[in-house]
Amino acid sequence: MNVPPSTAWLDANQRYLMAAVGLLRKTLELHVATRSGHGTDEADVRVAQALLAETEAAMPSPSATETLRAHFGLTPFERDVLLLCAAPELDGSFPQIFAAAHGDPARRSATFSLALAALPGAHWSALTPAGPLRKWRLIDFPRGEILTQAPLRIDERTLHALTGLDGLDERLQGIAITSLAPARLLPLQRKIARRLHALIEAGATGTGTRIVQLSGDAAVIRPVATEACERGGWRLLGVRAMDLPANPSDRETFVRLLEKEHRLGRRLLLIECEPGDSPEVVRTLVAFLEITTCPVLVGGREPLGTLRHPAIRLDVPKPSFAEQKILWRQALGHAEDSLNGELDRIVMQFSLDAPAIEAASAEAGATKGDATAGMAHALWDSCRRHSRQRLDDLAQRVELAATWDDLVLPFIPVQRLRDILVQVRHRATVYQNWGFAAKSARGLGINALFVGASGTGKTMAAEVLAGELRLDLYRIDLSSVVSKYIGETEKNLRRVFDAAEDSGAVLLFDEADALFGKRSEVRDSHDRYANMEVSYLLQRMEAYRGLAILTTNQKAALDDSFLRRLRFVVEFPFPDAAHRTKIWQRVFPKATPTDGLDADKLARLNVAGGNIRNVAIHAAFLAADAKSSVRMTHVLEAARNEYAKLEKPLMESETRGWI
Repeated sequence: MNVPPSTAWLDANQRYLMAAVGLLRKTLELHVATRSGHGTDEADVRVAQALLAETEAAMPSPSATETLRAHFGLTPFERDVLLLCAAPELDGSFPQIFAAAHGDPARRSATFSLALAALPGAHWSALTPAGPLRKWRLIDFPRGEILTQAPLRIDERTLHALTGLDGLDERLQGIAITSLAPARLLPLQRKIARRLHALIEAGATGTGTRIVQLSGDAAVIRPVATEACERGGWRLLGVRAMDLPANPSDRETFVRLLEKEHRLGRRLLLIECEPGDSPEVVRTLVAFLEITTCPVLVGGREPLGTLRHPAIRLDVPKPSFAEQKILWRQALGHAEDSLNGELDRIVMQFSLDAPAIEAASAEAGATKGDATAGMAHALWDSCRRHSRQRLDDLAQRVELAATWDDLVLPFIPVQRLRDILVQVRHRATVYQNWGFAAKSARGLGINALFVGASGTGKTMAAEVLAGELRLDLYRIDLSSVVSKYIGETEKNLRRVFDAAEDSGAVLLFDEADALFGKRSEVRDSHDRYANMEVSYLLQRMEAYRGLAILTTNQKAALDDSFLRRLRFVVEFPFPDAAHRTKIWQRVFPKATPTDGLDADKLARLNVAGGNIRNVAIHAAFLAADAKSSVRMTHVLEAARNEYAKLEKPLMESETRGWI
């Protein structure tokens, strides 16, 4: 484990550092004396060397200077150049010493020419860009001046490292994520962390691959990576892939900064990819990985693609059903007794990691005040809130208002909807307790196709189901998901399903005709990829832990192989006169004042329920403007407007006897 240095070590390191600076002072004074012809007595230098050796021997562990020298492969001369640049920051007399050594009162900084002339073991290669002093930006100097005459300065991050203090380079502040605290790991995650630790150590010593991709969600990857780093005394430093510089020059500088942190502070980089990262971000990431030389972890669900350097991929799965039950029981304690056996249903519905489970449990315990709802309801609602965040960014959450009373359908489709409810509610019993999930993981998702013309109640039925299940309903417009670029449609669908997995929300894929039609015979690459998109959607629907609903008004366009992979197909017929009468009887809220409305006469309008609702709302606004109750005259005017919108003639037989 990487622990802060002790006070004793810091004090000893400070003495060593000042002794090293003292030796440099005596060396420069000797250089000045020799150049001026005042003698070449080296006694003071030998005394300073003895003091440095004494303080080094007293160090409880290697000094920061020697550790830094070893990490960056500095020669003794390069180490002394670095200390020469640090000296003015530690001893205020050095500017005058530099001026005397240069023989120029105006030149009060260290330079390469001074180092080459005054320090022992000097070599020209220390000045080259490939040398560690410049390669790792340990020192800096103004560009455009004569190299040997330019004033040298020590990098601030390096100066703090020499004093034994650790802190992230300020140029990484605001970009890097440092608050990656370890979390309680489950047995499988701990096993993966041990494997990852071995890979990190092999990559750091050059005996193994240095790129490891962790496949999974950030909420699971972070604690596993943190645990693996802690085992080897590393500290995890997170960076989002989208924050990597796209400009090659800036990327090179960024790589050097991160690699310097790797050596100075034993920090290990974790690059976190988001499902929605653009192709440009992915290309920048690949270019970054090609030039870095230290071990790197890459977290995300998407494969990295082709790399010149080998990479190892580790899957980091979310906790299983059984593991989540353990986490819930640990978080709930005795409060589990008040769930009335509902824990299995909660675990089956919501896929949460350890921190989210602890947060949801604490929130439910604080808000369960309503005795009629009880702990189970409070916990269920808390899980909904904690699991919806990612999906809110990708789809439209529908406010649930419809009930069974608002849904006017024949018996058979209503029965199909109730069958869907039964299967969603009892998944935990059938899949887990009765062993169907263990027997086969395929086809456990509950999916449905709602078929019917526009306005026949498909969306309202989805609202009713979500309300009955006390789940969120998200509408996904497939026309906005489908992309003309190969592979992008699957990527968009993957983002939606991955985000929805935590909550098990009800997903409503509206206007599914945009994606699937009767899958054609493969004549070219476009046909092949279109079929792959349909197949991918079906695979994800079959594996999705929640309820996924597709809507279409063209059942004839679907081929048989598609229909076979759907659990339910619910037909929403165009309402006949009897059903239209029921819709008219229920369409106006109780608070709406009405006068003389005849539902049987209104039912002669040959339109679907959605259109009836539009007519009712328009009529209500007309009545409100006239400061009267809603009358048949208002409905007639609203109906004319709706029919004009539909480009459909309003027949006299439909409105006969209204007024």
